[in-house]
Amino acid sequence: MASPASAGDLVGGVYDASETIALQAAQVRLIELDRVATTERDGSFAFPDVPAGEYTLEVNYVGAPSVRQTVSVPADGYVRTDVLIGGDDAREILVVGQSANLASALSRKRGNDGVSDVLTRDAIGQFPDQNVAESLRRLPGVNVLNDQGEGRFVSIRGLDPELNATSLNGVRLPAPESDVRSVALDVISSDIIESIEIKKSLTPDMDADTIGASIEIETTSAFDRKKDLLTAKIEGSYNDYADHVSPKGSIDFAAKLSDNFGVSGGASYYKRKFETDNIEADGWDDDDGLIYAEEVNYRDYDVERERISANLNFDLRLSDTTELYLRGLYSQFDDQEYRREVSLKFGEAPSSGSGTSVEFDDADGEIEVQRSIKDRFETQRIRSIVLGGETDTGDWKASYSASWAKSTENEDGSVDPANFEAGFEESGLAVGVDYSDPRKPLYSVSGSNAAAFFDPLEYELDDITVTALSNSQDEEFAAKFDLGREFVTDGGTFTVQGGAKARWRDKSYNLEARYFENDDLTLADVLGEQTYRLTDISPVPNYHGARDLLFGNPGDFTLVPLDSDFDSAVEDYSVTEDILAGYLLGRWDSATLRVIGGVRYERTKNDITGNEVLLVEDEAVTVSPVTYERDYEHWLPSLTIRYEPVPDLVLRAAGYRSLMRPKLSKLAPRFVVEENDDGEREGEFGNPDLLPYEAWNLDASAEWYFSGNGAITAAVFYKDIKNFIVDTVREDDVYQGIEFDEATIPINGESAEVFGVELSVAQKFDMLPAPLDGLLMQANYTYTDATGLVPNDGDPMDLREITLPATSKHTANVALGYEKGPISLRLAGTYRDSYLDELGDDAQEDRLVDDHFQLDLSAKYRVSDNVQLFYEWVNINNAKYFAYNTYGGRRNLYQYEEYSWTMKFGARVNF
Repeated sequence: MASPASAGDLVGGVYDASETIALQAAQVRLIELDRVATTERDGSFAFPDVPAGEYTLEVNYVGAPSVRQTVSVPADGYVRTDVLIGGDDAREILVVGQSANLASALSRKRGNDGVSDVLTRDAIGQFPDQNVAESLRRLPGVNVLNDQGEGRFVSIRGLDPELNATSLNGVRLPAPESDVRSVALDVISSDIIESIEIKKSLTPDMDADTIGASIEIETTSAFDRKKDLLTAKIEGSYNDYADHVSPKGSIDFAAKLSDNFGVSGGASYYKRKFETDNIEADGWDDDDGLIYAEEVNYRDYDVERERISANLNFDLRLSDTTELYLRGLYSQFDDQEYRREVSLKFGEAPSSGSGTSVEFDDADGEIEVQRSIKDRFETQRIRSIVLGGETDTGDWKASYSASWAKSTENEDGSVDPANFEAGFEESGLAVGVDYSDPRKPLYSVSGSNAAAFFDPLEYELDDITVTALSNSQDEEFAAKFDLGREFVTDGGTFTVQGGAKARWRDKSYNLEARYFENDDLTLADVLGEQTYRLTDISPVPNYHGARDLLFGNPGDFTLVPLDSDFDSAVEDYSVTEDILAGYLLGRWDSATLRVIGGVRYERTKNDITGNEVLLVEDEAVTVSPVTYERDYEHWLPSLTIRYEPVPDLVLRAAGYRSLMRPKLSKLAPRFVVEENDDGEREGEFGNPDLLPYEAWNLDASAEWYFSGNGAITAAVFYKDIKNFIVDTVREDDVYQGIEFDEATIPINGESAEVFGVELSVAQKFDMLPAPLDGLLMQANYTYTDATGLVPNDGDPMDLREITLPATSKHTANVALGYEKGPISLRLAGTYRDSYLDELGDDAQEDRLVDDHFQLDLSAKYRVSDNVQLFYEWVNINNAKYFAYNTYGGRRNLYQYEEYSWTMKFGARVNF
């Protein structure tokens, strides 16, 4: 449609009343024409082709009263008008603290196309939490899977983290670990993050490889603010178990060097010491009604983690129509872990017992006791660079970018582990195990030879395993181009948009392991002291003794070539994954209705290399390289509708098809078989024929935004998933031409269905009388029912129904806050239901993870406009980790961990 001869363009920006920040996702309405625009992250908006005349602009932003402003549009030209909203209290509501975070997040959620949730920081750089993963758990449908008590992987709507995709500044982040696609979000410091958006429904212009959600992280831009920013923070962190104060510091800045050029960035450093007490058990069996574990391990973790994150961004307005940007990030995560372990291995069934207690006597069979030390230093790095821009001529809009991202995980010279062993047989030793507390089975020692159990001279060095190299690399180059043409009509705006994207990914893993022996060494040569709290596990090795003996006197040790060659070959693989994508969509926007429909095409090509490895016990290792090629394609339609029938009520519906490609480590043709002296063959295989997950998704939501700072939302979702992937155990079979007696193989399941409901409410109670007008509340609950069919006990003809792995049925979060004057308080509780972690041979041997509830407290006090003190108490209730099976109709331990609480305290200064 041609533009009217007397039409002009109306452009402008929306900012808070104190002119500190640009307000993204403010709704701007041109009342006389009933046209609506949503502001960009720099606060800008535009109405092209507006007939000349006088008009009224109405601007709405969650948490602030609406503002009206009169503007005159000339013929054949343009006019700029800026709008300030928020009034005298804008700094409290829209700029600083919990209120600002809430208003910004709800405004962006309201303005988005599909179903989503958002976390943002305020104008002085405060994020709701200091760990990205733990921040996200506050959002509806989100829970976090912990590692050593710290949030790492994010589960959305109760689904496996592997079903999510994560991007930073539009760049898809590869995973540092060798065996996953999901990115551990504790690698990136929240101090350098501007916002995190979880998109739970897809449109054709988005990458299609997600079934849970797309997690989109943005760092700072100088154009996000009207005023320059410079913030410094210093912090101490104290863990109850470690009894040590760890340092943290960060700096954050954004500055416009001219009206058209800005620079922003930040750096963060964090060094944390903490400890974990752990018990694990395996090999559960039943003997005349006595249920017992064939192996029980007591593990004492002492960990020091160091994280360095930095980002640097440049923004340039090249002309009135074109903006360019360059964004870079570097994040490094160093992990020094010392793990002391006592392992009890029972060769025969218990000699006696009753109820939940059993006793093993070495007169009936060998009792093997192993005492070990793991001294591992691991480094993870994530790097990304993206160069891109946008051109907006009014009718035509284009966006374009080229990016590079690389993630690595590296070990070099870790002792993993050094084992000291003693075998007791017919020596007069008895060991009892009490399972009355299923989380913490404790052992006791008796008999005439009990003293030998505690004698370090009895424990001879079995071997020292050195990880000479463990190197995982995941690198991706990408380029994309999008072009749209906008047509303005009397009833609204119609846009036709298309685009293309290419991604070139290479992921590889290389392990070089070395086994060393020295029959002259005992535990007495490296004796240390335990820091374990659950029971007495002495004697234990010290941290560095085994390393010092090996590297200080290498000539005293003998290399074990068979085991070294075997372990160095079984894990190696490399995979290339090239993805070419294109899409076409149509978009209709009116004052009340937005419809986006279209189709996306993605073609995937893989070149995969691994090893077929055969170990014949005490004889030889045979290694043969294996290579596979494969390609496949998908057509992925979608339709998204956003409807606002009355002001403040937003209804959404979305239907779309998506996929998730298999873990690259599962695809790798790593075919490993160990053959013992009796000719029995046990195997573990990759599966290069795995198909990607494919899902049809339906989402619907209703969102009511209050006149003040708050909203109540409800959403339902349904997913029909085909080809979901699980590990199965097969017996007496042949795979890829290789015979075995028992093997673990990943396979595609039959089908799975996911249904769920999300409920959320957020409110600032500023309508209450003082001092209660400072209260805030956020609460959400998600129900997820996710089931699928898998072979029972390895039999493909006998299927059983399971809950999808890592899927919690119930998740809930509640945060109560108070913010008034210089004081800001928040008490947050997060809950997730138990979930299936790994499949066992049958249902009673499945690995289940118990439910988790955690309380956290934060308090802040603003000493002045420029100085704020803060305090955090994390895991107040000492929430623990417990994984178990249901063998014999009771809960039996697989893994138990406790970490105690951590306190953080410090100061933030704005310049």
